[in-house]
Amino acid sequence: MVLSIPPHQTEPTITWEPLPPDFVLPDDPVENIQQPPLAAALTDALGASDRIQPDMLIGSNFGLVATLNRNTVVKAPDWFYVERVYPIAENTIRRSYTPHLEGGPVGIVMEFLSADDNGELSMRSTSPYGKLYFYEQILQVPTYITYDPYGPSLQVRQLANGCYRLAAANAEGRFWIPELQLELGLWHGERLGTTTHWLRWWDQSGNLLLWSSEQVEAEKQRAELLAAKLRELGVDPDTL
Repeated sequence: MVLSIPPHQTEPTITWEPLPPDFVLPDDPVENIQQPPLAAALTDALGASDRIQPDMLIGSNFGLVATLNRNTVVKAPDWFYVERVYPIAENTIRRSYTPHLEGGPVGIVMEFLSADDNGELSMRSTSPYGKLYFYEQILQVPTYITYDPYGPSLQVRQLANGCYRLAAANAEGRFWIPELQLELGLWHGERLGTTTHWLRWWDQSGNLLLWSSEQVEAEKQRAELLAAKLRELGVDPDTL
C-alpha cells in the first residue's frame, strides 16, 4: 500500500475587497426561533443605556467579508460589533462589511449554537472555511462568543498570540468583554412573552443594563411611588 502525503498547506492570501455587486448573499433561515430575539435583546440593552455611537456597527445575520485567494468569503454571525466604521453615502444601504476597507476590525462576534451542527467551532482551513477558523485566523476577531441555548452554556474565546483561548468566568459566572467594557452573562427571565436564559450585559459595578421595556416599567414605578408620596402629603399629583 502506498501512502499519499498531502501537499503542504500554505496560508491563504487575504485581501480586503468590497463585496462584488453581483454576489448573492446567503439567505438561510435561522436555525432556531430563539436566535433573533437573543440578538435583538443584546442590542436593545446597549441602545437603552446610550452605549451605541453613530460610527459603530452592530448587526445580526449580516455578512462579514474577506477575499481569500481571490475568492470572496462571507460569514454572517448571529451578532457582531465593530467600534468604528466609515460613513456611507446618503440613501445607500450597507449590505455587508469588509474590515480594514470600510472601517476598523470586527471587535466581537457571537454565534448561537444549533442543536445538530458544530459549524460554529469548525477549524476547517479550506473552502468552505469553518467559522472558528475564519474568525480566528482571517478576521482575527479579538473576542469570539458561542452560546448554546439548549444547555444553556456560554463560552468566551479571546485572541492571544494568534489563537483563541477560553476565558474564565468571574464569581458571578459572567465574562469580561474588554471591547465594550462590560460583563456578559446569563439571566433567566421573561422578555416579550418568552421565558428563557437570555444573554445580558452588566457594567463594571455589577449593575444590569436594562432593556428599553424595563426602563419604561421602572420609570412608571418611580412615577407611581412619587404620586403616592405626594398624596400622603395632601397634594394631588394630577393638579401639578
